Amino acid sequence: MSPALNLPPAGFNGHHANGASSNHKPRSDGFNTLSVHVGSSPDPSTGAVIPPISLSTTYAQAAPGLHKGFEYSRSDNPNRNALENLLASIEKGGEEAMAFGSGSAATGVVVQALGSGAHVLSVNDVYGGTYRYLNRVATEIQGLDVTLLDLERVDEDVIRENIRENTKLIWLESPTNPTLKLMDVARLAQIARSHPAQPLLLVDNTFLSPYYSSPLLLGADVVLHSLTKYVNGHADVVMGALIVPPSTSEKHRAFKDKLRFLQNATGAVPSAYDSWLAQRGAKTLGLRMRQHGVSALKVAKLLQSHPLVEEVMYPGLEGSRTYDLAWRTLSAHAKRWIEEDVLLRGLHHSSAGSSPPEGGFPFSGMISFRLPTHAQALAFLTSTRLFTLAESLGGVESLVEHPASMTHAGIPKEEREELGITDGLVRLSVGIEDVEDLLDDVRQALERSARAEAA
Repeated sequence: MSPALNLPPAGFNGHHANGASSNHKPRSDGFNTLSVHVGSSPDPSTGAVIPPISLSTTYAQAAPGLHKGFEYSRSDNPNRNALENLLASIEKGGEEAMAFGSGSAATGVVVQALGSGAHVLSVNDVYGGTYRYLNRVATEIQGLDVTLLDLERVDEDVIRENIRENTKLIWLESPTNPTLKLMDVARLAQIARSHPAQPLLLVDNTFLSPYYSSPLLLGADVVLHSLTKYVNGHADVVMGALIVPPSTSEKHRAFKDKLRFLQNATGAVPSAYDSWLAQRGAKTLGLRMRQHGVSALKVAKLLQSHPLVEEVMYPGLEGSRTYDLAWRTLSAHAKRWIEEDVLLRGLHHSSAGSSPPEGGFPFSGMISFRLPTHAQALAFLTSTRLFTLAESLGGVESLVEHPASMTHAGIPKEEREELGITDGLVRLSVGIEDVEDLLDDVRQALERSARAEAA
């Protein structure tokens, strides 16, 4: 990647209120400070506080090969570079980020980088688009072999038995889409590194965002995001990203270089305008994720208390199967916020130390829950006022969807049901609306669902 113009480094700490830099760095900047400032230095030619959109596809050269860091916009663009610097700074442990035209494009580049004849061990409850690429595209085009396992529940021996000599990658989502299984990333990273094949470990961090989870610090080798979701947060950009930590071996360095090469060679890059929009959205990521999490916890508690609901899937809900793991793997900045703000405001009772707090804690904005019948699920889906029936997630607006007939319809019915994606499963993306309004909407939709069963 060519050097970006006027961009602060990922660990940037030097802004004064007037935009001047300072050599005084008493502490590392926090998540929200990095989100606002990295990649957003005032424009040197005009003083504009918000960087301009660079729509030019090509850049003037003083002499052949002598330029200011930019030659052609597919290879480098000031707005994309600014976004990539920002992503590398807020995905803790990251050194370099690569932005793509979609999350699926990022997925494709990762798999292409493995080469032909590789084996991938993947969590079984995986996003429908990832399942489609692994099992229908890569298997045909590059001879990829894929094994799907419940990596949340199986023991270490089973995992080791399924890692082969040609296993190049372990693919995780955490939490998974849509049943919100939670992976012990540190445990799986240890297994991968201690196995003779030493496969790389990728974590799709879309559901938690860099605010609630820092997989690179837990041992992941690559983090993937659909930036379309929480990072952009406004349902107006389709984009993906990969973030990698500092290279610790020649193998890691070669893989990172191949990812960057394929980003350019395949042309799977976002536009300057979309990069600018995503960077704008990321500036408020921390604030939005707090509200998503606080509201989702309240919605999850309401669902848990309702007699019609058979099961609620939200790792931050007390009593959840992965409640302790969710607390243990929270990012440092999210845990600090919960301990210093949420708990002190009296929303929950604190259990100091490594134990999770009593009463639950915010853990992003995604909830899945199970109703007894398809008819009841359909009644709920068509009765909400504020939760819009639509695919996708992570925007400021609340959404509801039916995985079995929408996002995961491409997975065979037998496999869906084995994964728990039944006809009664409903997925919520809790937005940032006033939480009492959202609770009222869920209550009235559940009442209509109950009447549908009675009818």
